[in-house]
Amino acid sequence: MDYHSPSHIQLQAEPPTLESVDFSQAVISDKEVYTSALSILQKDMLHIQQAYHHQGLRGIIVFQGWDASGKGGAIRRLTEKLDPRGFDVFPIGKPSIEEQGKHYLYRFQTKLPAKGRIVIFDRSWYERVLVERVEALANEQAWQRAYQEINEFERLLMDDGVRIVKLFLHISEAEQLVRLKERLQNPLKHWKLTHEDVRNRLNWQQYELATNDMFRLTSTNAAPWHLVAANKKWYTRIQVLKIVSATLRKGIDITPPPIEQSLVKLMEDLLSNTD
Repeated sequence: MDYHSPSHIQLQAEPPTLESVDFSQAVISDKEVYTSALSILQKDMLHIQQAYHHQGLRGIIVFQGWDASGKGGAIRRLTEKLDPRGFDVFPIGKPSIEEQGKHYLYRFQTKLPAKGRIVIFDRSWYERVLVERVEALANEQAWQRAYQEINEFERLLMDDGVRIVKLFLHISEAEQLVRLKERLQNPLKHWKLTHEDVRNRLNWQQYELATNDMFRLTSTNAAPWHLVAANKKWYTRIQVLKIVSATLRKGIDITPPPIEQSLVKLMEDLLSNTD
C-alpha cells in the first residue's frame, strides 16, 4: 500500500507496537500503593492545570484504545481533582449531518483549547485511520492520505505552542471479552454495550493491523504515541496520570506565581476594617 508520510516530519525510529506489550508486568495489586500514587499524581495534575491557566498555555490529551479498555475510568481519575472551569472533555462519536459535509478535521478544529485550557478527546481524529478504515467508511485513498494530514495538523498545533499527549489503551482479546460480558450481565452497564462494540470485536485482527500502522506512521518525535497496558485498571490509571503529567509539565515551571501586592493591600485594608 502507498502510505503517505511527510518528509519534514520526523517519525519515531522505533514506534510502539501492540505485540510489544507485556501484560504480566503491568500490575498494581496493593490498594494502598494505588490510592497513595493516585493522590500524589492528581495533586500534581492540579498544579499543572494552574500553571497552564496562569501562563496561558494550551494542552491536548488524546485517548484511543480498544472498546472496554478503560478510557472513561482513566479520564475520570485524570480530571477528578481538576478545576472544571479549566478543561473540557469531548467524547467523539459519529459526525453529525452538518459535520459529514465538511473535512473530517473540521469538528476537531472547533474544539481546540483556548488560552490557559486543557482539552481531552475521548477518541479523536485518529478514527479516520482506525474505524473509518476498517469499516470502509472512508475510501482507501482518503484514509491513506490522512496520515500526512494528521501529522501536519498536529505539527501546526505544536508550532502554535500546543502540547499534545497521545495515549492508546491496549487490552488483550481475553480481557476485552470479560469486560463486554460484564456489560451484558450488569444492568448498570448495559448502556456501555453497543452494536459497534460487538462488530469491532469481530474485526479484531483488522484493527490490530490498522493500529500498528497508525503507530508507525503518526508516532513522531514531537508527538509520540504512548502505549499503555490496560488489562489491570489500577495500573492503567496510574500510568496515564504519569505520562500526562510528565508530558504536560516538561520544560514548564509549575510553581504558583506570587500574589499581586495590590491584592494583598486590598485584603489588608478589608481585614483591618473588619477588625
